[in-house]
Amino acid sequence: MPSDAVLYQAAALCLTYPDDDFRARLPLLREAAPQLREFVDHAAVTPAPELAAHYVQVFDFGNRHSLYLSSWQDGDTRRRGTSPARFEDVYRAAGLEFTGEELPDFLPSVLEFAARTGDIDLLTEHRDGLHRLRFRLTDLGTPYATVLDAVCATLPTAQTDV
Repeated sequence: MPSDAVLYQAAALCLTYPDDDFRARLPLLREAAPQLREFVDHAAVTPAPELAAHYVQVFDFGNRHSLYLSSWQDGDTRRRGTSPARFEDVYRAAGLEFTGEELPDFLPSVLEFAARTGDIDLLTEHRDGLHRLRFRLTDLGTPYATVLDAVCATLPTAQTDV
């Protein structure tokens, strides 16, 4: 099992809509991924309706905080429609069939893929978008920024040409 697999799985859960299943898993998430304790502790003491409203406010209005990785690379271009297919191809090549309700470039889906396979190439390819999302969440002052902090800390630094 890859060393960051538990963190990726826990981060995937933290970045999904905070329903009753999410709340039930908070104690497990807290113990399994110490890097996420700040967020998990916040989620544990925040009333469920308030946490759900905050999630919607942060992630469901426009693309400013999009959890769809292709939107950070492709924006609203025509390519945005074909990029998710590449994610599905990567999943299939690893022997997995994408069956999620979201598009395959949804960050929690990509994190779960990385957790299951140890393949962080999709995360690394979208590192710039992840960093931009992290900065925007930090500027917003949302606890979700700490989840992105933990994920981004696991990614190799970008290679620059000399």
